[in-house]
Amino acid sequence: MRNVITENNKRLYSAIGAVLGWFAIILQCYLMLHNRTAAIPETLIRFFGFFTILTNILVAVCFAILAVKPIDKRGPFFARPSTVTALTVFIAVVGIVYNVILRFLWSPQGLQFIVDELLHSVMPVLFIVYWFIFVPKQSLKWKNILPWLIYPTVYCIYSLVRGAMVNWYPYPFLDVNILGYNKVLFNIVGMMILFVIIALLLVGIAKQITNRSAGKIL
Repeated sequence: MRNVITENNKRLYSAIGAVLGWFAIILQCYLMLHNRTAAIPETLIRFFGFFTILTNILVAVCFAILAVKPIDKRGPFFARPSTVTALTVFIAVVGIVYNVILRFLWSPQGLQFIVDELLHSVMPVLFIVYWFIFVPKQSLKWKNILPWLIYPTVYCIYSLVRGAMVNWYPYPFLDVNILGYNKVLFNIVGMMILFVIIALLLVGIAKQITNRSAGKIL
């Protein structure tokens, strides 16, 4: 009976996360189109050019799948503990970078303020809490971390290449026109270090929890 209640709680939590995530993503897309400074196709490309948007889409997809599927290392890709942990790393970086650096660079108002809080604060906290409470951690390994870095690495390369082509960069710390390549590459290295630190922290926590559980069983 307890397992049924726990599984129902997981699914309800995931459903709430999915609804909030998709609401924020769709509303942000509407606001960008409504306040666009470029043609609609370019605006949409820019919309999907933000790491925040891409990561929140992945998180919303994950929440939607977890609302109907149990977490299992042999289950659907987005229902695997390793995938959920990787997304936890990505969304944690979104929250940290925005709230430590980017929050102070502008003052959104009205709906934009609500969307910003959902994408950069609410969703990261919701997903991190989900990871701590619901994700099985026995299968997480140190070797999982390296493949997790592919996504942010590809994103940075894409942003720099496209930025050089269209003269637009999604974030000020990636703006080669203002900072130059040396400073931007320095910033990227710093970001990658942050990804690694958070990944190491989560896997380390997972191993501690697993070892304690094994000790109790013994």
